Amino acid sequence: MNPKQSTAVRTAKRPGPDHPITIEASSRRVVVKSNGKVIADSRRALVLKEAHYPAVHYIPREDVDQSLLARSEHTTYCPYKGECNYYSIPSGGERAINAVWTYEAPYDAVATIRNHLAFYPDRVDSIEVLD
Repeated sequence: MNPKQSTAVRTAKRPGPDHPITIEASSRRVVVKSNGKVIADSRRALVLKEAHYPAVHYIPREDVDQSLLARSEHTTYCPYKGECNYYSIPSGGERAINAVWTYEAPYDAVATIRNHLAFYPDRVDSIEVLD
């Protein structure tokens, strides 16, 4: 076991009135750029709205140029979504470390975000949502 990992039992929480989560297909095109390059371009993104957090676009892996990403050892945990893995964008420099996240085995309540990636807006040049 990785010494950084906790041995605590993790219990999945279900979204509800106290912590709502909705996921909808976006009708808009989403383009993500980093270091002047298009990293992602999708017309099939999902929009996840969670509690009081800003909405997040989750982009299908097929619509992301994964050759521009490098898997990170960084992981986090969300009791509503599960284990989260990260990617960095090497061409983006230090700012783009752990700029991309994904839930590879999300909990059932948010299973539709499996095989999708999301980007931190402050770690890429832009996330454009176009008509």
